[in-house]
Amino acid sequence: MGGAVVPSQILKLLSDAMAEVVEKVKPSVVSVNSRMGGGSGVAWSSDGYVVTCGHVVGRRSTVRVSTEGASLEAKVVGQDPYHDVALLKTEEGAFKPIEIGDSGDLKIGQFVIALANPFNQPTATSGMITSVGGSPRRWEEITMENVVITDVPLNPGYSGGPLIDASGKMIGLNKAYARSRGVATLVGTVKSIVDRLSQGGVIRRAYLGITSNSIPLPREIAMRAEIRQEGGVVVLSVRRDSPAKRAGLVFGDIVVKFDEKPVTNPYDWYGLLNEEVIGKEVKLQVLREEKLRELTITPAVAEAESEE
Repeated sequence: MGGAVVPSQILKLLSDAMAEVVEKVKPSVVSVNSRMGGGSGVAWSSDGYVVTCGHVVGRRSTVRVSTEGASLEAKVVGQDPYHDVALLKTEEGAFKPIEIGDSGDLKIGQFVIALANPFNQPTATSGMITSVGGSPRRWEEITMENVVITDVPLNPGYSGGPLIDASGKMIGLNKAYARSRGVATLVGTVKSIVDRLSQGGVIRRAYLGITSNSIPLPREIAMRAEIRQEGGVVVLSVRRDSPAKRAGLVFGDIVVKFDEKPVTNPYDWYGLLNEEVIGKEVKLQVLREEKLRELTITPAVAEAESEE
């Protein structure tokens, strides 16, 4: 009869299993080099598609994609600036595609591994999931929607690399490291972006032409104007020849609703200014001189993600 398994054996088995998973996934993790610097990417499919982060490629139309065994030029097919995802296309069969997992049933405390290949030197770190999903918001200049947050340390160059589960399946695309937390876009979201971009689609964001900040609403003013929310966004500037200018928005206006949906802080814009409202007449409810007014605005196509 065999003896009981001792703790050192358990640790050895765990260590070997982790190394085996990393070895399995390594060929699918590529280096992406552009004038923006070095980053990582993931071989997505056998027909030559590679995914990475938009900030890794910047505005480049082509980048260099490589592993220890191959180095090829890749075309930037398209980007989703809101989710910071870019799709590249290189030669069919050039790299081994990663196995795509399911990000719909992730659990807090689940073990995960992050891989990268920033300078043709594969590397990995590990940790656990600390949070999943969440409503649209910004955190350290990062779009926090459709993301998984982990305690995995992401070093420079990890952007665009995969976050994988214990079986080696991709569950997220690593995009940033902030406040000692790794942030990755859920693989389900990445898949929908890839499907659209690979079929010639273009992902756009709506634009109003303002800068704004959150502001609390004094209770007596909100009651007088029949506003049932505690805050709104105050307009700090209005761009010339912008949808906001044409709609009549001015400095000091407090926007409380957009398309019948509450606006309580600037981060709400990231969920509201989607492609569906581009070119559509939308009602704005604005508090001006303590009176509630209604304006009509027609959002345009965004040229920059830094302004609403």
